Amino acid sequence: MDILISGAGIAGPALALWLARSGHRVTVVEKAPALRPGGQAVDFKGATHLTVLERMGILEEVRRRQTGGTDHRIIDADGRTLAVVPREFTGGDVEILRGDLSALLYERTKDGCEYVFGDSIASLTETPSGVHVTFEYGTPRTFDLVVGADGIHSQVRRLAFGPERDYVRHLGYYYALADIGGVGSGSVMYTEPGRTVAVEGSHGPALLIFASPELDYDRDDAEQHKRIIADAYRGAGWRVPELIARLPRARNVYLDSISQVRMDRYARGRVVLIGDAAYGNTLAGFGTGLAVVAAYVLAGELCRADYRTAFERYERLFHPYARSARSGNAGSFLAPPTRGRIRMRNWMFKRRLLFGALMKLTDKLATDIDLPDYTSFSWPASTT
Repeated sequence: MDILISGAGIAGPALALWLARSGHRVTVVEKAPALRPGGQAVDFKGATHLTVLERMGILEEVRRRQTGGTDHRIIDADGRTLAVVPREFTGGDVEILRGDLSALLYERTKDGCEYVFGDSIASLTETPSGVHVTFEYGTPRTFDLVVGADGIHSQVRRLAFGPERDYVRHLGYYYALADIGGVGSGSVMYTEPGRTVAVEGSHGPALLIFASPELDYDRDDAEQHKRIIADAYRGAGWRVPELIARLPRARNVYLDSISQVRMDRYARGRVVLIGDAAYGNTLAGFGTGLAVVAAYVLAGELCRADYRTAFERYERLFHPYARSARSGNAGSFLAPPTRGRIRMRNWMFKRRLLFGALMKLTDKLATDIDLPDYTSFSWPASTT
């Protein structure tokens, strides 16, 4: 089949890897002009995630490129340690920079798939034999299937299912990644009611999280992002003013809402959603693992049956597993709204039994799927 995937982040190339191996002709279209480098670290946790990486043939390479993973000190305005976030809480079993994982998947798929950067889907029209697709810049084409792997603000979801407001819930927070360096004091996190700054050492992107009602802004306007962030952190303590003063010179700044996607169905006709487009929950901790497992399941079902049956099986298998992304608000945990809630969060990291129970829960959520073994179908044994 001719299959179009929208999105060259993680979910899209992961799916492209499997589909190309099984003989499908795959095109990946990406709005950005090139792969996005850097970004925050992402992690994989538990036997399910690691099994899929191994079957993809990339587990050892992911381990080779993994970040060290460090404990994060929660500090007060004078820099004194209040609590420690253990590395296993943020880093899972293996942690890798998002940009490094994206590059790895691209390296493994670029020769067997067609990548189109700097373009996006403008319209989708389903016909009895396929989906007619027009692009912002490219020549219209017809595909057998279209996959939306284009994130929480999915254009494919909007075109096939309806407006974003029908499926995406703003959780009252925004987050930003900004290349403004650190303060040379290791990995630290400073929190005031409704706003947090986390930095690692003297360089690398800072993570900023702040409470805010829904904003009307241009997601592609970095200068506007800088102004919004500066306004959100005006009057903050510790060394936040020093960090914010570096914003005007920052080359890479990314701002987005902390939001949650809720969908009862992931497919409509010949169009199907995968990754954050279908079940995203910003910074919730399971997004990358869900993406690679979903790619494996969807491709495996397409290898076993016609697309209608495959989409139904994918939904039936994955909807219960994706429940880890249908609850929780990372914003309210990382930047609690009151000083009392901040103290409660810090206290949790000091209580070994409570922290252990939380880790067991996350372990269960990460592995709670009866993972099919599709390796007996048409995929070759080669991992290149």
